[in-house]
Amino acid sequence: MDVGADEFEQSLPLLQELVLGADFVGLDIEFTGLRSNLSRPQQISLFDLPSEWYLKTRHSVQQFTICQIGLSVFSSIEGESNKYVAHSCNFFLFPTTFGILDSEFSFQASSVQFLNQYGFDYNKFLKNGIPYMNEEQEKKIKHNILTGNWRVRRFWWFSAASHSHVPTFSSLDKDQIKVVIDEVTRWLDLAEEGDWMTLPGIAGFQAFEVQLVLRQALPDIWTVLRDQGIIVKKVSKQHRWYLENTSCDRESCWKEKILLSARGFSVFFQMLVKAQKPLVGHNMMMDLLHLHEKFFRPLPESYDQFKLNIHNLFPILIDTKNVTKDIWKELNFPRVSNLSEVYEVLNSDLNPTKNSGPVVIHASKCEKYVETKYPHEAAYDAFLCGSGGLHVTDTKQELAYFEEVIRLSLDVCYISSFSPPPPPPPVLLKVAHLLLWRVHSAGPMPEPSFSLYLDVLAPYVNQNFSGPDCPSIRPPILLLRVRRWPGVSEQQVYREFQNVCKFDVRRLSRSQFLLLTNKFKDARSILKEYRGHPTLQVSLYRYWRHSPNINCLLQVCGVVATWALLALLLGRPGP
Repeated sequence: MDVGADEFEQSLPLLQELVLGADFVGLDIEFTGLRSNLSRPQQISLFDLPSEWYLKTRHSVQQFTICQIGLSVFSSIEGESNKYVAHSCNFFLFPTTFGILDSEFSFQASSVQFLNQYGFDYNKFLKNGIPYMNEEQEKKIKHNILTGNWRVRRFWWFSAASHSHVPTFSSLDKDQIKVVIDEVTRWLDLAEEGDWMTLPGIAGFQAFEVQLVLRQALPDIWTVLRDQGIIVKKVSKQHRWYLENTSCDRESCWKEKILLSARGFSVFFQMLVKAQKPLVGHNMMMDLLHLHEKFFRPLPESYDQFKLNIHNLFPILIDTKNVTKDIWKELNFPRVSNLSEVYEVLNSDLNPTKNSGPVVIHASKCEKYVETKYPHEAAYDAFLCGSGGLHVTDTKQELAYFEEVIRLSLDVCYISSFSPPPPPPPVLLKVAHLLLWRVHSAGPMPEPSFSLYLDVLAPYVNQNFSGPDCPSIRPPILLLRVRRWPGVSEQQVYREFQNVCKFDVRRLSRSQFLLLTNKFKDARSILKEYRGHPTLQVSLYRYWRHSPNINCLLQVCGVVATWALLALLLGRPGP
C-alpha cells in the first residue's frame, strides 16, 4: 500500500492501531544518495574504526535525504497457532517547506539511476511526499507559529475590496499565492452574497495557509476546508464578524492543525517510538542514522552518544544480518554472503525445521506482493526483513566495521489470506524458529509464539547499541612488499589487485602497503597467488613485527642501550 501526503493524515489512526497491536515491525529506507564524494582522507575505508566510520558517514547522511520508507507491521493472529498477518506500506517523504524551514539535499546520479531501474516513482516523491521534521526544527516552527511570526515570505498585494495594498505572507511560492488571490478576486467581482467557489488541489498545512492569506486580504469572504478543496464563500461583513467570533474554525484553532500537518511523518515516528516494538531490518546501520537525523535530532559528533540515543528510541533492534552471521557459526552451516544464500540454506535439508515454522499472510489492501516481486521497493524489502533500496556497491570506499551496505531481495514471494498453502516465512521468523527448536531439542518443543522467539533471539539483539561494540571478526590484514617499482602509489597498488578482488590499501612505508578486504576467500587467494611474486610479495601483517612505530621504538631503544653500554665501559676506572 502506497501512502503519500494526500492519504497520510486520514491513515494515521489505522497506522497507530496497527503499531500498538504489532509483535514487531520490519523497516527499510530508500535514500537520494549513499556516499558523498569526500576528499581522500575522509573517504570510507575498511581500516576505519567504528567511530571513524560514523564521523565520515555522518556527513553523507546530512547531505542526502529519505525518499521512501517501507514498514511491514507483523501481528500474530488471535486464535491461530503461530500465524502472522503483515501490513506493508510504502511512505513517500519530502522535507517540510514551511516559513524559514527550507531544507537542502543532494541527489547521487548512481542512486537515482538504480532506483529508476527498479521502477521508483519520483513523481510521488516530489509531488506528493509526506512532510517531516526533526525535534529541533519542530521547536523553531512551533515557536514561530504560536507567536505569530511564521509568515516570513512577504509581498504586497493590492486588494480591490479594501482599496489598499495588503501585506500577505506564506511559505508557499509568491506566484502561487498571487494566482490564487487573483482567481478569487475575479470571482468576487461577479459573485453575489451566498455564492461559493472551490479551490482544488491544495492540501495539508498549505491549505490552512491559503485560507489565512485569503481571509486577511478579503474582508467579504469566508473559507472552509473540504475533501474537494478550499470552499470560498462570499459573505457580508456582519456575517464575517459573526463567523470570526463564534466559529471553531478560527485562526487560533488552525495553529495547532498547521503544526500537526507540517510535522507529517514525524507524528507517526513518535508513535513508533512510544510503542517500543522490536524493529527489524537487514544491515540497518544507515537506516538508523537517517532516522536519527531526519526525525529525532541532528546526528551528534559522538558515536557513543548516537548509540545511546538509538537505544533509547528503539530498545529492541534486530539486525537479521548480525543474527544469521552468529547463528551460522554455531550451527556449522556453510558460509553465506547475502540474504538470498541465507534463505537457500534455511530451506535446504541442512535445516531440521525447514518444513515447519510460522505462517505469514498479507492483510487486505496489502496484497501487492502476493504474486509479484518488487525488489528494492522499501515495503517489499521491509516485509522480507531485509533493508533494500541501494545496490551492493563494488567500490573500495566501503564500510569498515559494518562492511558494505547490502541491498538485496530474497527470491521468495508470499501469499494472501485466500491463497494455497503458504511458503516459508521471512528470515527473522525462520531463524527464530530454528533457534527455538535447537533450545528444546532434548525435549518436547513448546507451542511457538513471538515472545518465545524473542527470548531465544535475546543474545543477538542490540549488539551494537546497548553497550560496547562486539569485536569485529574480519579477514587478517595483509602486508605487501614492493620491489623494483620506485614511486609506487596507493592507487597503483589498488589497480594492480582490482581485477582479482577488492582491497583497501594503506601505505605503511615507502615500499610497504597494508591490504584489507572483507572476504576471507579473497585474502586466502591473494596470499596464495602472490607469495612468491618477484615484484609484489604478500604475507600476513604482524603488528609487533612490521609496525614502523614498533620498529622505530626498538631502534631507539637499541641506540640508547648501545650508548649506555659504551658509557658504562668507557667510564669504568682502570685497574
